[in-house]
Amino acid sequence: MLMAQANEKTFLFESMPIPQAVAQLAIPVVITSLVSIVYNLADTFFVGMLNDPVQNAAVTLVYPVMLAFNAVNNLFGVGTSSMMSRCLGRGDYDKVRQSSAFGFYGALFSGLLFSLLCSVFSGPLLTILGADETTRLATYEYMFWTVCCGAMPAILNVVQGQMVRSEGSALHASIGTMSGCILNIILDPIFILPWGLNMGAAGAGLATFLSNCFACCYFLVLARVKKGRTFVCMDIRKLKGLGRDVVLGVFGVGVPASIQNLLNVVGSTLLNNFTAAYGATAVASMGVAQKLHMIPMQMGMGFGQGIMPLVSYNYASGDRTRMKKAIVFALSLIVPTMLLVSVGYFLGAPWLISLFMDNQEIIDTGARFLRVMCLNISFLCVDFLAVGVFQALGMGKNALIFALLRKVVLEIPLLFIMNAIYPLYGLPYAQLITEIILSMAAVVMLRRIFRHEDLPGQRTAKQA
Repeated sequence: MLMAQANEKTFLFESMPIPQAVAQLAIPVVITSLVSIVYNLADTFFVGMLNDPVQNAAVTLVYPVMLAFNAVNNLFGVGTSSMMSRCLGRGDYDKVRQSSAFGFYGALFSGLLFSLLCSVFSGPLLTILGADETTRLATYEYMFWTVCCGAMPAILNVVQGQMVRSEGSALHASIGTMSGCILNIILDPIFILPWGLNMGAAGAGLATFLSNCFACCYFLVLARVKKGRTFVCMDIRKLKGLGRDVVLGVFGVGVPASIQNLLNVVGSTLLNNFTAAYGATAVASMGVAQKLHMIPMQMGMGFGQGIMPLVSYNYASGDRTRMKKAIVFALSLIVPTMLLVSVGYFLGAPWLISLFMDNQEIIDTGARFLRVMCLNISFLCVDFLAVGVFQALGMGKNALIFALLRKVVLEIPLLFIMNAIYPLYGLPYAQLITEIILSMAAVVMLRRIFRHEDLPGQRTAKQA
């Protein structure tokens, strides 16, 4: 059965025309990203209907902690999926299953540890996040469900989806993720609004927790139903024969990706703290603008992640020409699309903000933030695609250098500089300047990869 599965994937990765292969792998991921965005916006939208800046600020202040989930997601999700795709390209099917088991149990135990630590240190954590006397209770109530209770299912369902996607089953991965998102959107108004349970931000957190649990169950049932017809493995016995090469292969990509997301958390926390100094209205305005900015950002990220299995597989199998064509095709498609999105955002910024908050001060402030943020979208997508290529090829060092450039060298220092030059409204310019510089670096690094005839760690199909 597994050999039949391998032959099916071989056609997708090796023979299918590039536009069709990219469409089959990337479109379900982009659709999932769009649904996930609606799911992320749902909390802000329904909490915003309460017209209470404190409740809306609570959702914004917890956002950095939920971003920290991505550090674990990337450690075991991106690292494992990259390793699985490369092993598939080499035809090493036993290591594919070992990598999968390692990623699953690593995510499971890391999620439980995350919940425990955030529960024990919730007091200091709220202070670090920028919660004050006004927003502290609402922020804790939202964090209790999404983090203290919900870290494990939130992390595990993402990692499971990435493992399923790594073997080319993008549709199943998308269905699993979207099922949780859709449930969250249904539950949000029931738990948040006065006509329902009237829980406010806490209700948004509870809906998120339940929806992530549902998505986890979908992937567990899928693995059971497809047993013998999938390379995704949750058999703990596979950890007994776990080799050093599997652990290093996963961590070689996963650790830099994890560090990258931890740096994103630091940057987001600093941004919230800078914004919090100007009051709850400023925090709410920035929060709505950030959520809207996430729509094209997640689309670009989803597209890059969607083609990663194709890039990884052809890199490992030695088909460098097909690998390059996939990357170039992706760039030629995503950049013009995001330019059009940027124009729409810039022109419609006040209307977009008004969809979430019926408060003129928040609409005016949020529109000013969003108009700056939307200018970086195309640059951001180029950067994400470059990082995705580094991860797909196992070039964790390159991805780490890029992450350090983004946050440590550029964005974090620029937050201090731009806030000093242009208080509050200068903050979104820090990311714009950062992404412009990084996109130029991304093009240079991708060109260097294309020039190398022999990429590090590459094996030809004959060697595999």
